[in-house]
Amino acid sequence: MLTIRNYQETDAEALWAIHFNTIRTINIQDYSQKQVEAWAPNSFKKDKKDKKDWERCMNNLSPFIAQINGVIVGYTDLQANGLINHFFCHHKYQGIGIGRALMTHVLSVGKERDVKRYHSEVSITARPFYEHFGFNVFKKQEVELREQKFINFVMEKFC
Repeated sequence: MLTIRNYQETDAEALWAIHFNTIRTINIQDYSQKQVEAWAPNSFKKDKKDKKDWERCMNNLSPFIAQINGVIVGYTDLQANGLINHFFCHHKYQGIGIGRALMTHVLSVGKERDVKRYHSEVSITARPFYEHFGFNVFKKQEVELREQKFINFVMEKFC
């Protein structure tokens, strides 16, 4: 059974694994090997500073956690200004409604918080998913991360 709950600090490592593996196995269909390695570096397990930075990031995002029978299978967040900063579903659990459940949850929480505009920087891979939920491309952009350039989209939805 799929449930959605609030983040706990002990979730950070599982969220990194989802982030890493989803980028490396799913986003590779739209980005090069060098791009996905820059986006999801191997350093989390090796570098205590990177691990602490990730934990701090997750604490600040305070994401919503999707789990099935206690296994974390996805996560997303909603910031006060309507920003969805992270949205990742476990690479082995795609296409079974986890993303839909998370987005439905985000939009419900946003309604409670009186969010008027949702927005996110969305990968090529995630663009159709966001469009399915009524998001439109505000602009296409090229961003740089760890000396790699990426195409993504600023997408938005007004309520």
